[in-house]
Amino acid sequence: MAINGAIPVEFDAVFPHGAYVIGEVTPEADFEQSTRENRVQKKDKTTGLPVWQVPVMDADPDARKGQRELTVKIAAEVQPVPPEQLAGTPFRPVEFTGLSVTPYVDTNGARPKQAYSLRATEMRKPSGGKAGNNGSGSQTKDAA
Repeated sequence: MAINGAIPVEFDAVFPHGAYVIGEVTPEADFEQSTRENRVQKKDKTTGLPVWQVPVMDADPDARKGQRELTVKIAAEVQPVPPEQLAGTPFRPVEFTGLSVTPYVDTNGARPKQAYSLRATEMRKPSGGKAGNNGSGSQTKDAA
């Protein structure tokens, strides 16, 4: 079996309890191209579009410490805009479309471990009926 690159996955398979944006969408730095004086934004290898980082909390109540918060990357010409916050809370329910996962070995720490990088083509207000997914409609921002 030859699998090269990212593996397409459904949002519900990765986040069966939903997900929330928990911070600001930021440009991903290209550490190979950046200097101390000039920070360069990373470009997607396939599309050439700028890469943005979206900090996310997995709403799974059984997610272990260290696995609840993660980053989903989106390649887009302009900075993606997260959905609106739930009234009276700091939470922004989100659903990612065009989601893919790339497994890799994380060598940070005392022992190497299996890790996953998540990418999406866009983010929007959730359209399902699960916890954290009680919205309707769609809000996207020019995403690849």
